[in-house]
Amino acid sequence: MRILLDECLPKRLKRDLVGHQTQTVPEMGWASKKNGELLALAEPEFDVFLTADRNLSFQQEINRLDIAVVVLVAKGNRYSDLQPLVPDLLAVLIGISPGQLIRVGA
Repeated sequence: MRILLDECLPKRLKRDLVGHQTQTVPEMGWASKKNGELLALAEPEFDVFLTADRNLSFQQEINRLDIAVVVLVAKGNRYSDLQPLVPDLLAVLIGISPGQLIRVGA
């Protein structure tokens, strides 16, 4: 699966996504893009957009996109806060479909 990590997530999280092709927003040259533009850029190149932005579902019509969105919900967006969510995240990725928005975490 091709995964795009939002710039609000720690880069080292991509090492935990074993078996997936993962790139960060800055690696793609898309830093500072607004969510709508970012999703439009990501849609043809990625299967999943991974973020900690809880407001994304209120700002975008995810169900109309050809990309899935996973929102990591933790007390913060530091690696130590997010790393415990990785097993659940990996399980969710197995059955995720384009247009789905799934929250992983608290």
